Amino acid sequence: MSESGDPRPIGVFDSGLGGLTAVRELFRVLPGESVAYFGDTARVPYGSKSRETVTRFSLEIARFLMRQDIKCLLVACNTASSYALETLKRRFEIPVVGVIDPAAGVAVTGGGRGAPVAGGSPPPRIGVIGTQATVASGAYARALAQLAPGTTVVSRACPLFVPLIEEGWLDHPVLRQVAEEYLGGLRAERLDGLILGCTHYPLIAPLLQDIIGPGVRLIDSGAEAALATAGLLRRRGLLAGADQAPQHHFYLSDERLDFERVARAFLGRELPPTAIVDQTDLPWFERSIPH
Repeated sequence: MSESGDPRPIGVFDSGLGGLTAVRELFRVLPGESVAYFGDTARVPYGSKSRETVTRFSLEIARFLMRQDIKCLLVACNTASSYALETLKRRFEIPVVGVIDPAAGVAVTGGGRGAPVAGGSPPPRIGVIGTQATVASGAYARALAQLAPGTTVVSRACPLFVPLIEEGWLDHPVLRQVAEEYLGGLRAERLDGLILGCTHYPLIAPLLQDIIGPGVRLIDSGAEAALATAGLLRRRGLLAGADQAPQHHFYLSDERLDFERVARAFLGRELPPTAIVDQTDLPWFERSIPH
């Protein structure tokens, strides 16, 4: 590390391209930082896979990013954060940030990018929407209960959102119909906040807000994790120096035919250099399940 700062990149990974919404927030709050992003487009989605498989994939990707000399790791995937975060923290010496705790903290205490959800008593009522694996893991419910005992948590799995968003059907009537089916029942829950427990969901935030109602605060898990990462780097003195130009690199495990269209929608800007890599350290038949 130079005297003027730490120029090493921030490592970020997701099961696909949804984590680029977290990178978008990193670019906003830390414009001088370099980012190395890995999207596991060959094996997406993670939301229907087992804990063991998601943990193995996460370790493989983290090892690849460590070879890029990253200074911290942002797990911009709710399923990987639910299943693999503690294993990643044990295996690697660099700071590892997931999306669960930052979003849960903002949901029950306020802060972050929006207004507080509820103050005083009774405890807040928080909704969580995400993949089947994220909801089934109970990770958000545990985090919310630990932060604010008595918090009511209402969770809904929304597995069709990701393919519809990646298809580009953001304004399609089919997406609204699906969203009404998923969220219609939540309107009666008198929620204070709704955690978007998937980094794809910010792209349809206006639709979700319209359905759930204006009185419910939406909490973007990826954006809150990016803010938490920025705070961690500042506290630990790991920010890059002001005189260092950022160098961004994106990596994918498979080339998507519609990559540029989808990635630009998530990132909101032109894409950095992107490479297709085989991120695995061993052939699948020689690997053992991590413990």
